[in-house]
Amino acid sequence: MAEKERAGLNQKLKMLYLVKIFSEETDDLHALTMREIIGKLESFDVNANRKTLYNDFEELKHFGFDIISTKIGRDCYYHLGSREFELPELKLLVDSVQSAKFITDKKSQELIKKLESLVSRYEGKQLQRQVVISGRVKTMNESIYYNVDKLHEAINSDSRIRFQYYQWNIRKETELRKNGDWYRVSPWALMWDNENYYLVAFDADDKKIKHYRVDKMLRISLEEERREGRDQFKAFNMPRYTKSLFGMYGGEETRVTIEADNSIVGVIIDRFGKDIIIAPVDENHFRTTLDVAVSGQFLGWIMALSRSVRIISPPSVVERMKEEIKPLSDQYNT
Repeated sequence: MAEKERAGLNQKLKMLYLVKIFSEETDDLHALTMREIIGKLESFDVNANRKTLYNDFEELKHFGFDIISTKIGRDCYYHLGSREFELPELKLLVDSVQSAKFITDKKSQELIKKLESLVSRYEGKQLQRQVVISGRVKTMNESIYYNVDKLHEAINSDSRIRFQYYQWNIRKETELRKNGDWYRVSPWALMWDNENYYLVAFDADDKKIKHYRVDKMLRISLEEERREGRDQFKAFNMPRYTKSLFGMYGGEETRVTIEADNSIVGVIIDRFGKDIIIAPVDENHFRTTLDVAVSGQFLGWIMALSRSVRIISPPSVVERMKEEIKPLSDQYNT
């Protein structure tokens, strides 16, 4: 006589609970027998028998769930195979979330918890071990998560924005720049550089493209005016812009020629890419010309490479380097 399925309190939710069981309790290394699946359904006040579950599994497969059955001895074991995200992909995402300086510790943990829900509880434990970030400096602006969303909204709606911008003082307090006056710009893009999120926008007053740290922006709001700077941004080369900047500090973009030891050619290529032209000078040295924003940070980067590199031209940048070096030398001589 055929086994008849009795209705449980949550019988109409049976398929949803099946998905939950397969998603949370199974993976390629963890499977459940039919008896175990029936027992877990009963814990949710759902009754099931083998015959109806076979049909349910087929329905799930038809919908797109990769339900795999494996015969071991007298028992058949079932588990969920491929998923929307594979474990290595999620590990990469967790690494990015943990490493991102612009995401607060609290928001990092919330996002990672959500990523864990995309795999079984067994694989979820592996996502808790990825990057050691103890003592790492993370942003303290909890609103950055919503700032990014607001900026995307402005870009998509072709709207100008206004916001206030803050900085830290020596008392470790935040203070508004420009005495709290509003910044009004036309947002065009968001970029992630050196572990920080930046807004790239057109400043109509100065007639130039500028960038702003998103985590230092406060009280962002959309304005009714349409964005300006469309022609300027069409001619704007984002990859070249980011390569020319050092630590996202501005400066006048200049073509600078440097001469360096062959031993640091990898450092130069890592920073500026493989498209630069490298011309041998002798067996031990080469020259290359770079488009850079000449700022104190760029000159500091050159200094950090010590005697392995020197600026050859233009003379104005060579002179500026001399001007940077002398006060530093005097400071330590005294």
